[in-house]
Amino acid sequence: MDNRLNVTYITFDGHVEVHIYRYLYFVIMFTVYMLIISSNFTIVSIIVIHKSLHEPMYIFIAALLINSVLFSTANYPKLLIDFLSEKQIISYSACLFQWFSYYSLVGSEFFLLSVMAYDRYVSICNPLQYSTIMRKTTVNMFLIVSWILPACEIAVPILLSAKKEICKFNLKGILCNSTVLKLHCVSSRLLHIYGMVFFASAILLPVLFILFTYTRILVISYRCKGVRTKAAQTCLPHLLVLINFSCFIAYDILIPRLEVDFPKIVHLIMTLQVITYHSLFNPIIYGLKMKGIYEHLKRLFCKRV
Repeated sequence: MDNRLNVTYITFDGHVEVHIYRYLYFVIMFTVYMLIISSNFTIVSIIVIHKSLHEPMYIFIAALLINSVLFSTANYPKLLIDFLSEKQIISYSACLFQWFSYYSLVGSEFFLLSVMAYDRYVSICNPLQYSTIMRKTTVNMFLIVSWILPACEIAVPILLSAKKEICKFNLKGILCNSTVLKLHCVSSRLLHIYGMVFFASAILLPVLFILFTYTRILVISYRCKGVRTKAAQTCLPHLLVLINFSCFIAYDILIPRLEVDFPKIVHLIMTLQVITYHSLFNPIIYGLKMKGIYEHLKRLFCKRV
């Protein structure tokens, strides 16, 4: 607590020997961050430039990749600053904002994946009505809801936490997420219940909807030989992204609540994977597995060679 400025500072206690390997950490994570930005924006630029890709499926992919960049930007700059700082600290207000950004964008990721699953379902299972259902206004509505709804949901615990008194000033982690709740002087049953409600509505329900949708697609594609290839080409990348992201987020949300005492190095590695893996590999998965994007990527790199 800085009494002169009346600012409360939180110390991150999740770094491992950062005073020894600070420059190595910085170089690695800065390189990863640049790769995330360049790879995601390369795919987004291809989708924006080429009118043949101005279809709902590719628009949702572009939105998902933009969301990945926003998610990384909410975490990486602070991490890079901490690696080069003598003390890894953050003001409590900035911590709450990072917490808000973190889970708001996580929720948006799952909502966008749900919308993409619905888009594939309509395209494969009801192709004659696809253009009628997936109109421009519908696509825009899905995009707006995907970003606004999770933000409104996570704003509630953030505002409640801002009013609560904190007695602990060391956070067991390298960024602000649900572990912020452990800083409070008195544990709030309401916040814990709301956290589980958010987990169910913003993560669990979208995952169940996606699995149900793809199950229906697989059943129909199995019956109709003509749509098997199309289903495999468009659904496999989405499933890979969903499985990858779901596992890491489930760890991120549930492990702190279960109070499992993992070694600090395990927490560090898992947290870095949460903020790195999907943001870095999403553009690779969609770039290689989506035929429309892959063809334009191949032309782009062939011209440069």
